[in-house]
Amino acid sequence: MTAGPLLELAQVHAGYGPSRVLFGLDLALDPGSALALLGRNGMGKTTTIRAILGLLPVASGHIRFAGRDVTGLPAHRIARLGIGLVPEGRQIFPNLTVLENLVATARPGHGDWTLARVHDLFPRLAERRDNLGSELSGGEQQMLAIGRALMTNPRLLILDEATEGLAPLVRQDIWSALDRLRGAGLAILVVDKDVPALARLCDRHAVMERGRIVWTGTSRDLLAAPEVTHRHLGLGAAGA
Repeated sequence: MTAGPLLELAQVHAGYGPSRVLFGLDLALDPGSALALLGRNGMGKTTTIRAILGLLPVASGHIRFAGRDVTGLPAHRIARLGIGLVPEGRQIFPNLTVLENLVATARPGHGDWTLARVHDLFPRLAERRDNLGSELSGGEQQMLAIGRALMTNPRLLILDEATEGLAPLVRQDIWSALDRLRGAGLAILVVDKDVPALARLCDRHAVMERGRIVWTGTSRDLLAAPEVTHRHLGLGAAGA
């Protein structure tokens, strides 16, 4: 068990070329907990994920994962320390079958994720194992993206727009799966706009505005502060 936070960002500044996007970002996630990263579009959520994964250079500050300073490490080395990504847009391999997608990046790691366990979490993937990625619905593709990330046996699962564009029943399936993962002790960092679902899943929430964290709190704090969702997320009370 990691002593202290599993993931910690301290005064992180990052951006694209001369354009700075993150300004002194502080963020922490404990082992086995779930953290929601909230904010309107363009406020730096995806940039934060890219910085964590080493896909974007950090101009200053530090990122630590599992007690190790990973600032400046290549992306593949950071991933192998135990971070699984479900990217925005899913980015599955469209010309590979479901089975091939799942085994393409599979590796031993910090859990015991196997094909059988992924199929138990998402039975639809077992049914569609021989279908190409391009033949799947959006919801099935998201299930596949999550399953593919789990096959790397991560300590931390990061989801960028976990349920964006999915039908209500499919969103419910995704949230149920994430709840099972959290119950099994997997740490989760999730970006999404469904505040009620995030409040049920997550221990804590961090709201971003213009590359900074402007509010943090528990689910109870978030649901009791409609001004936060209205001002920073453009939503009514409790995400309505």
